[in-house]
Amino acid sequence: MSSELREVNLERGMPRADQAVKQLTFEISRSRSLGCTALKIIHGYGSSGTGGRIRVEARSYLGRLKARGEIRDFIPGEDFSIFNSAVLAAFRRCGELRRDRDLERHNNGVTIILL
Repeated sequence: MSSELREVNLERGMPRADQAVKQLTFEISRSRSLGCTALKIIHGYGSSGTGGRIRVEARSYLGRLKARGEIRDFIPGEDFSIFNSAVLAAFRRCGELRRDRDLERHNNGVTIILL
């Protein structure tokens, strides 16, 4: 049974940023093949010295994918709020996002990707 939303922890195993971006590429492809409409990635935010580089590189990569039309959009965790029009549009695409534990938590250690 497939789900609209998958969650992947890019920090697991403490990879370098380039390795995490390669994993992200794989996870986007895998999520599409599973029929998911959204992918939530956990990349950390860097306060402990880990995760910050992954966040920066992953979001830069997602910006390039969006510009090329390879993903619909991405929402930084700190913007994941019902007061954001992009989030409201994301809810229409993936209803599971309405129940996500990071909604309204302004968590800059995660990013939502709309496929």
